[in-house]
Amino acid sequence: MNFAQVKPHNSNTENNNVIALHGETFALSIQKLDMYYGSKQVLFDINLHILQREVTAFIGPSGCGKSSLLRCFNRMNDTIANCKIDGELLFDGENIYADDFDVVAHRSRIGMVFQNPNPFPKSIFDNIAYGPRIQGIASKRSELADIVEKSLHFAGLWNDVKDRLDHSATTLSSGQQQRLCIARTIAIEPEVVLMDEPCSALDPIATAKIEDLIDRLREKYTVIIVTHSMQQAARVSQKTAFFHLGKVILYCDTEKIFNNPDELQTQDYITGRYS
Repeated sequence: MNFAQVKPHNSNTENNNVIALHGETFALSIQKLDMYYGSKQVLFDINLHILQREVTAFIGPSGCGKSSLLRCFNRMNDTIANCKIDGELLFDGENIYADDFDVVAHRSRIGMVFQNPNPFPKSIFDNIAYGPRIQGIASKRSELADIVEKSLHFAGLWNDVKDRLDHSATTLSSGQQQRLCIARTIAIEPEVVLMDEPCSALDPIATAKIEDLIDRLREKYTVIIVTHSMQQAARVSQKTAFFHLGKVILYCDTEKIFNNPDELQTQDYITGRYS
């Protein structure tokens, strides 16, 4: 198996596009991060501070590096052949790309929800219980049942499935499956939840339910969402980063980026004049 090459970079250089957030607590801090697929550079000098218990949206045209950066947070790029990462990504004060970093333990602290719902081919109950069981959070059926109920309640799915927990998760609708995947993610109590276009395959009603859930998630978790929907970013996030050609063009409060962005390229993208 080929793993991403990592070269830590020791630098305190700040990006001028990162707003000063004095007195705030960062969940993640990215410093001078570059990323390559072979000889092709896909991320350039990324410097971002992600605040705890806020929703941060990544927006920008397709292929601009949003999802590539998202996958850096839980080191999902590690198994991509010829992937190389330079720079630092700090989580809880540690560089997650340091040679001696415990990647397995790290991934239990950062959950991931993908573009298309991906329930396990198991029962609804076992989908939620799987993580707590294999990580030793709970082993008794009664303990697992409590976690399953709590997670499904939080995801707004309990009333829909409480009488069929032994049914296959694949029998649920697409919107229900995505909420199940979110419930499965939070069952192990991560600190950060990553979401890669979680509503792109859903209808407007299911999308509205996921967006309501995202708003509840930030009460307990730091959420980072990649979205192509400007309206969705405006509705769910507190901070927004605009990407273009592998660079962060602007990162600031969502209200400002949609109402009065300082940067012309961002303004053109938001207003549809971007070409």
